Amino acid sequence: MISCRSSDTGGLGKAAGIAPSNNERLNGANGTHKPYKRAKPRTENDGLFTYLCMQLCEHQVGIAVNLLSLLFLTHIFFPRARQHTRKFYHLSYYNAENGKYGCGTDDLAYVALWLVLFVGLRVAVMDYVLAPLARCGGIRTKKGLVRFQEQAWLVCYCVCSWSLGMYILWNSEYFFNLHGMWKGWPFREICGLSKFYYLAQWAFWIAQILVVNIEEKRKDYAEMFTHHIFTIALLFLSYGYYHTRVGIVILCIMDLVDIVLPTAKLLKYMGYANICDIFFGLFVVVWLVTRQAFFPMVIYSVYKHSPIDMEPGCYFADGTMVAANETERYDALGGNVVWPNLVKAYTDREGPVCWNPTIRFSFLTLLLCLQAIIFLWFCMIVRVVVNVIRGNSADDVRSDDEGDDEEMEDVKTGYEAHHVAAAPLEQEVGVESLNFASRKSMNANGAAAVRRSKNQRSTRSSGISIPGHGDHKELLGRIGCDKPS
Repeated sequence: MISCRSSDTGGLGKAAGIAPSNNERLNGANGTHKPYKRAKPRTENDGLFTYLCMQLCEHQVGIAVNLLSLLFLTHIFFPRARQHTRKFYHLSYYNAENGKYGCGTDDLAYVALWLVLFVGLRVAVMDYVLAPLARCGGIRTKKGLVRFQEQAWLVCYCVCSWSLGMYILWNSEYFFNLHGMWKGWPFREICGLSKFYYLAQWAFWIAQILVVNIEEKRKDYAEMFTHHIFTIALLFLSYGYYHTRVGIVILCIMDLVDIVLPTAKLLKYMGYANICDIFFGLFVVVWLVTRQAFFPMVIYSVYKHSPIDMEPGCYFADGTMVAANETERYDALGGNVVWPNLVKAYTDREGPVCWNPTIRFSFLTLLLCLQAIIFLWFCMIVRVVVNVIRGNSADDVRSDDEGDDEEMEDVKTGYEAHHVAAAPLEQEVGVESLNFASRKSMNANGAAAVRRSKNQRSTRSSGISIPGHGDHKELLGRIGCDKPS
């Protein structure tokens, strides 16, 4: 998926007497890190919604800190509000008798808190932790810095989430036991660690909807966005239908790939070509095992095992049930309806929840759609492997250019600035428009104009402050705020 060979041209522009690179301007004169923050002025053509979208993208840390501070201060200084604010800080529906937690609408507040935390934490870690590490690793370009931060953040999160998920699976009765995902359903109460893991993952994938629209758009933006939508829908429905066990299994299956591939990209950005090749080969193996073997096995279990281990019927909170063959009572309890049962945890926690074949095929449809997207990515991987076998480099077919063109950007800018400044400009003007400025000033202005034009053409957004958008229509179009022209 990635090109593991790239030439290091760091310092070439500086040696040639060319203007400082974007990365050098980011670091400052003394070599210390200075977050690249620049607020966009509001113009007359910007509506309120447009302005708010831009502020959201450019001030993610500030907005997150302000929201969290407001919630904390409300909780501290307004005791009457604590019955509402407490649900943001604590897992809801605790049962002291068995030490487990139920599921319900109050959990959405906890998801909202972690959504804000992930948005702010992502930017803060990228800006103040990963950016210095990128420079220590030899990253020489602004685009390389942004790519390193994005991939390193994904590695940091997925290592934590996958480790926690595997710990939960290892200590569960359904570790490598497909039947264990269904026996005993509905799982109205789960342990606190499993609930925290599920809600945190849910919040993370909601945050990814924002991230995928802030980061540089890849060639598979539509597939990635659709993947996130299906993932969030499955988390929402499986939690509302007490199917958290199968959800935890799928999350663990998916997270492992998101550790190996970004790690390979990080090695590529730092110039470790041989280790990058090894991790690319490991990525292909991990993908085949997890997403082309384990995940289809889970889908098969939904189809084959769930009807065996889960008898069709309506299940009550006290453990009793009404079988589907008791047609009159089963229909009266809503046994044949779909949506009210899928969201039972949010609408009627203590009421009966019913299982029927239509619901099973609904989950199968969502999982098969997710598998279809995964198969499209697998086809891309096969193309890359074929290219490698033929002796070509392992280019990432789903990304825009991430390699050598990026590192030569500053040199090319200086070259263009020199020739534009030196070339004569023929234009018909009036006498009053003549400007007898010095040649030195004209050269400086010409180089600055070319640099501004180059920056506008090579706009990149890191999700940190989104610098370099001279004309912010591109930014607004990416976040869905710009009106079509």
